[in-house]
Order: sequence, then C-alpha cells, then structure tokens
Amino acid sequence: MQRPTIQNRIAEVRKGLKGISLDTAWIINPENRRYLSGYDAMDTHFTESSGSLLIGSNRLLLIVDSRYTTHAEDQVPDFEIHTLKKGFADEFPAVVKQTATNNLGFEQGYVTWGLYNELSRSFDAFSPPVHLRPLDGMVEDMREVKDEEEIDALERSAKLICYVLDEVIDTLDPGLTEREVAWRIESLAREAGADGLAFPSIVASGPNSALPHAVPTDRRLDQGEPIIFDVGVQLDGYCSDMTRTVFLGEPREDFKKIYATVRRAQLEALEEIRPGVESNHPDSVARGIIRDAGFGRCFGHGLGHGVGLATHEGPRLSPLKPKKLKKGMVVTVEPGIYIPGMGGVRLEEMVVIEQGGARILTECDHFYDFTS
Repeated sequence: MQRPTIQNRIAEVRKGLKGISLDTAWIINPENRRYLSGYDAMDTHFTESSGSLLIGSNRLLLIVDSRYTTHAEDQVPDFEIHTLKKGFADEFPAVVKQTATNNLGFEQGYVTWGLYNELSRSFDAFSPPVHLRPLDGMVEDMREVKDEEEIDALERSAKLICYVLDEVIDTLDPGLTEREVAWRIESLAREAGADGLAFPSIVASGPNSALPHAVPTDRRLDQGEPIIFDVGVQLDGYCSDMTRTVFLGEPREDFKKIYATVRRAQLEALEEIRPGVESNHPDSVARGIIRDAGFGRCFGHGLGHGVGLATHEGPRLSPLKPKKLKKGMVVTVEPGIYIPGMGGVRLEEMVVIEQGGARILTECDHFYDFTS
C-alpha cells in the first residue's frame, strides 16, 4: 500500500510521462529519489550512486547494490528492490528491458557522458531498441511547490538555524577567527539535532565579506567591520538558508549606507512577492534600489532561489527565465552589495509564499536601522 504523499507524486510523474510519450522515468538525483520514494541514502561521489528509481506505468523499482539493500527494504515499501549483482552499466539495461520500456526518460544533468554512451550502446543492441530521452526537469518542477508537510519541515529547519545563529552572534568577540566561528556554528547545529549543515557555513569578515561565497579563514574579527554569516542546516532532509551581516561596535558611515541600501532593497522586494507575480519582478525592484544608490555594479547575483530538499532549487528570483510565483513556493530574498578590497553586506530571509504574500520563516533578528 503506497503512502498517500508518495502515491500522489508518482501519479503526477506518470501523468507527465504520458504527456511526453515516455514509458519510464529513470531517477538518479538524490533529492528527487527521496521526494518520490522516501529513500534517503545519499551519494558518496558524483559517479557513485546509492540507487536509482525506475517509475513506469505498472512498476516501481529501486535499484541498489548490496551495500544499500537492507536500508532500501526497510525504508521503501512502495518499490520493488532490485540488488545489482554486476556493475551498474552491465546489469541496468537488462533491468530496463524487463519493464517493457521503449522510451526511457533520464535526468540529463545527473548522467555522465561516459555512462550515457555505455548505456546507449547496450540499448541500441536491443530489438526493439530502448531510446534515452531527457526528462527536462520534470521532478524539479514538481518540487517547486511545497505541500503542508514540507513547509512544516522547512519551518523547523529555519527555526533551528535561527537558534544557532542567535547563540553565535550573541557570543561574538573581537579576536575570534572566522574558522573558529564557523566550527561553533556546526557544533551547535549538531548539538541541536540537525542532520548536518545544508552547506558549508560562510563566515566572512572585513575585506573577505566582499566575496559572496567566501570560505572561512584564520582572519580575526575586528571592531567596526562587517561580518557576513550565510548559514543553514538540514533537518529531516529539508534545508534552511539565511544570511545576516553584523558589526562589532560602530561601523563606518560608508558601511552604514551600504547596509541601509541592502535592507531597503530586501524589504521592498519582500513586499512584491505573492502568487501570480513574475519571478524576475522582485529581483528588478531590489536591483533598482541598489542601482539608484550608486552600487549597481556591486550586486552581481540573483535576488534568491528556492529551498527544499536541496539548498538551491527552483524557482529562481533573477532576471533570467521568469516564471509565475505560486502559493507554496519557498524562496530566499538575499540582496547584497560587495566592494572588492573593502567589504560587503548581504541580508537573506527564507520565506514561504502564501495567498497574501511572503511569510518569513527565518525569524532571527540582528538587523540594524541605519536610515536616520
């Protein structure tokens, strides 16, 4: 008996396959596997998968090697478990053929060129041959709109990282290194029950804060300079992502102006987020405020991205590939200004889109009012 949520998702995949004339979906992406089956094993390496799903009109298979058989049998009651006895490329084509598949949809972003060529040669030798066709983000598109259970999981993940960051910021002292603070974040997250970090924590101080994806170093925190914290955890599979910029003591006037500009851009963008709005519109609002303040060249990345089983997923709040925002989407809103050699400011909230607008999930304060 399939679990209701899994059953509904599989039904949607099957409907999608029918619409593009495919018989079976081959799912490799770890987040997509979990979304469609509940199987939570993670890949240890890009070329070393812990399992594949085959979702056809009549059969559901989870293909694993012997390291994962027991875990799969315990966790995935809705799928037949097939344990490989040979190498994946040697045995997988025969498994596919047994499902009466002629057109196999695959996740083109998760198959290496070498594996694709090996499988293609085997599939071409069948009579009739099996044709590989890209799924073009079918499951990723499904994941963009979260159900109530997912929103609850994301809210709990957000609350956990808020607790951790509150604890860290409240105990900051000049002289601590970025690495020491980053380790404190990870330790507290683990102690608080997180599965792990959603991504390596960014702790960037002084000139390092001008690097949007800075890596913590042995640089010591100092008075008056910006310190960017970009942090998140994974809890029950779901991620959180938030950023705060703080100062030890009084910042310089130029940093006050930068901070006030970023905060205004964030607040006004948040006001524009609601169902039916094009995803590039909030980005345009924030970008316009930063440009008009004279920092247009200092904001290079998009305003935000979706968050769920992965830290970065659809939709994107950026000038590129706009799509209509929908109720149930969870996105970040993270404008920033970065000046090389000097420093930067980024502020990030994670929000769920509801009928009336954006509801903030990352309810951690540590904001400044530099507008007066």
